[in-house]
Amino acid sequence: MQKPRKIPLRKCSGCGEMKPKGELIRVVRSQAGEVSLDLTGKKPGRGAYVCRSSACFAAARKARRFEKAFSAPIPEAVFDAMEEELKANE
Repeated sequence: MQKPRKIPLRKCSGCGEMKPKGELIRVVRSQAGEVSLDLTGKKPGRGAYVCRSSACFAAARKARRFEKAFSAPIPEAVFDAMEEELKANE
């Protein structure tokens, strides 16, 4: 008898809920310091996760959770671009 596969959980940076990794969107910071959305979950770099809702993204942005996760300042233009991309994929 096989054990059921363990589903990896990640914490949303916006609402703080633990959810299955597949339900969340990864925000990644590359080696070069570029921050972007990773819709495939395969880009290399440090990742933080957020729900697929713009409300959670806005909460994480307001609380500066991505800056804390990546230990680096993130320009507002990058946040605006990520928010547009998130709204397009909602």
